Amino acid sequence: MTAAARVKKRDTGIMVRTAVRTVLIYVLLLIIAAATVGPFLVMVSASLRPNFSYMTFPISLIPENPGIDNYIRLFSQTAIGRWIFNSVFVASTVTVLELVTCSLAGYAFARGSFPGRDVIFWIFMGTLMVPSTVTIVPLFLILSRLKWVDTYAALIIPAATSIFGTFLLRQFFLTIPTDYDQAALIDGASLFQIYRMVILPLAKPALATLATLTFLGQWNAFLYPLIVTTKSSMRILTVGLATMVVQEGGAGVQMAGATLTFTPTFLIFLFMQRYVVQGITLSGVKG
Repeated sequence: MTAAARVKKRDTGIMVRTAVRTVLIYVLLLIIAAATVGPFLVMVSASLRPNFSYMTFPISLIPENPGIDNYIRLFSQTAIGRWIFNSVFVASTVTVLELVTCSLAGYAFARGSFPGRDVIFWIFMGTLMVPSTVTIVPLFLILSRLKWVDTYAALIIPAATSIFGTFLLRQFFLTIPTDYDQAALIDGASLFQIYRMVILPLAKPALATLATLTFLGQWNAFLYPLIVTTKSSMRILTVGLATMVVQEGGAGVQMAGATLTFTPTFLIFLFMQRYVVQGITLSGVKG
């Protein structure tokens, strides 16, 4: 075999191995995508089928006679309208409050010059090591003494700030050059004016990231809202769907409710994912 033939054979072998590796990677990605998206497609398909017809075999994702009967039953037999309002109101209010409190705290830890700033910050961060489930019982006792059970205050106030949000914004604020602060001080701006007119406009990616993560977290919250609410009228969507009792079409109605719960979070993340990735990247937060 000549040298040219050996080179050609070697190149052919490399091309074949590369092609096989590429095909295997695509097959693996397709399997992962199917395992991830499959349950959501089954959920949407089941919500559009008549009672229990999704339990037929062989399984088909496309219903033969799709309809919105399950959605009609959901709204006629449950208080889902109230649950949706509660979820939107609680998630939106908590998101706004967290943006205010976390940005102020992050600004103080990033730009402030008070004694023990770093020590206080790392003690503050150390509370992340405490599982949230540990604090549920003491928190419920406090809310019970305040007579806040079954109120919006119980759903909103304890979540009005977050350690992660403070850390995220503090890390982003540290990336903003202090020259902007010095220029604003020379122009006569106060510390609060620098925060409001200089820092916040430059921190839009981090604020959008925190807003998205907070809203999605509150929308999907379950354990804490379940504990602090006993009345159906005060439940949020996730808790209401988990505790609802319907007269007929139970499984199909539950799938319709799950679809309504999932759709807003999917759309929000779909439109905000660019800001989430950008904010986390610029803040240097991983994981």
